[in-house]
Amino acid sequence: MFTGIVTNIGTIARIEPRGDLRVEIETGYDTDTVALGASIACSGTCLTVVDKSPGRFAVDVSAETVERTADRWRAGARLNLERAMRVGDELGGHIVTGHVDGVGTVIAVEPEGASTRLTIAAPPALAAYIAAKGSIAIDGASLTVNTVEDAADGTRFGINIIPHTAAETTLGALTPGDRVNLEIDVLARYLGRMEELRR
Repeated sequence: MFTGIVTNIGTIARIEPRGDLRVEIETGYDTDTVALGASIACSGTCLTVVDKSPGRFAVDVSAETVERTADRWRAGARLNLERAMRVGDELGGHIVTGHVDGVGTVIAVEPEGASTRLTIAAPPALAAYIAAKGSIAIDGASLTVNTVEDAADGTRFGINIIPHTAAETTLGALTPGDRVNLEIDVLARYLGRMEELRR
């Protein structure tokens, strides 16, 4: 379980195919405090630490994960990192599971005051779960949906990235055409399932 508050930006240092991908990530975390078997959200994907060394940890990324997430799995890629929430931690964002629901595409990046407005196209399967003033995790970062627009060519939603978020996450470097991991609010997911069973 995570909060969507990114606490470090990591960089993929090395990738080794082993059936799955063994991905080694450089991090600012004190890896002495990271246990083998611990969960770390990597740009919104919950992964298990399988090896570590000073300033680095390794995870195994399955073919299923590669297929269902944005194209982050390459050397040099920067990742939003968040360690799993502990009992008693402040819930500063919203409850995030680290299970990516779909991949969105950045349509526009526009300045808005000191902030940046991102417009993202959502996959059709997620459209019903994205609501104005609701929460969404984008590449693991908890954000508030500002606007939602449903059109014949699909659903787009807008969010604002304040300067702090731009500096402390990878979101400030997004450009049109980039793909991002999306996780809908867990409450919306369960409400959607209830509606399916009612029909």
